[in-house]
Amino acid sequence: MHQAAQARAIDCSEGRPGRFRRCLRSAIPFEQDFTLIGTTDQDHKGPPEEARCTDEERDYLCAFASRYFARPIAARDVVWSYSGVRPLYNDGAKSATAATRDFVLSLDGNGAPLLNVFGGKITTYRRLAQDAMRKLAPHLPGLKPDWTARVPLPGGDFPVDGVAALIDRLGTAYPFLSRSHAARLVRTYGTEAFALLGEARSIADLGRDFGGTLTEAEVGWLTEQEYASTAEDILWRRTKLGLHMSGAEREARKAPE
Repeated sequence: MHQAAQARAIDCSEGRPGRFRRCLRSAIPFEQDFTLIGTTDQDHKGPPEEARCTDEERDYLCAFASRYFARPIAARDVVWSYSGVRPLYNDGAKSATAATRDFVLSLDGNGAPLLNVFGGKITTYRRLAQDAMRKLAPHLPGLKPDWTARVPLPGGDFPVDGVAALIDRLGTAYPFLSRSHAARLVRTYGTEAFALLGEARSIADLGRDFGGTLTEAEVGWLTEQEYASTAEDILWRRTKLGLHMSGAEREARKAPE
C-alpha cells in the first residue's frame, strides 16, 4: 500500500492488523505538491480489485513518516491511497516474505503455445517482455533480435537533460499554455504532447476544462491512444490529476457524458 498526503502521499495493500512484513519504506516527492509514502506488504485473499488500504496500514505509515519529517503526519493529511496485488511465484520458500520477487516465465508447449508469467513489476517490465519473446521465439518464425533496449518509449525521444528545453519548445508552440500546464504535459507525455495538442491555437480549442488542467483534448488522447475507458483510468492511472481536482470536479468526471 502507498498513500499520498498534502505535501506528501501513501501506498498500501490489505492485510492483518498490526502484522506488517519487513518491506521497503520510502517518502518521495510526488506530483509536485505531495509526498508518496510507502509501503506495506500483506497477504491478500480476495479478488485483486478489492485490495484496499486499511486504517491500520495508514496509521502505520503515518507513524513511520512522522519519525523523520519535521512535522508529524496525521490521518487527516492523507489525501489518497492505493493498493496493488502482486502475484508471487511459489518457489518453495517458507514464507511470502522470503519468496522471490523476480518474474518467472513458464511455457506450455502442449498444443498452442501458452506462456505463463508469474510476478513482475514496472521496474523490470522491459526485461520481462524481452525474455518472454525469447521464450516464444521458436514458435514465431522470423522474429527479429532484441531491440527494445536501444529505443525510447513513445514520447521519450529527447535527451535525458532536455526536459526544460522541451517545456520551452511546447510553450513556444502553444503560448496559451501556462508554464505549469506545459510542464505537466511534458512530464506525462514527453514529445507526444505536441501530437495531443495538435492544431490548437487557444485553450478553448482543447475543449471542455474538467479541472486540474484536464481538457477534453487530453481525455480524447487518453481514450484513443492509451486505452483509458473509465474516469478512474484517466484521473488515477494514466494521470494523477485526481489529486489536483476538487471533489465536485472528480465526481463530475465520473458522471455519464
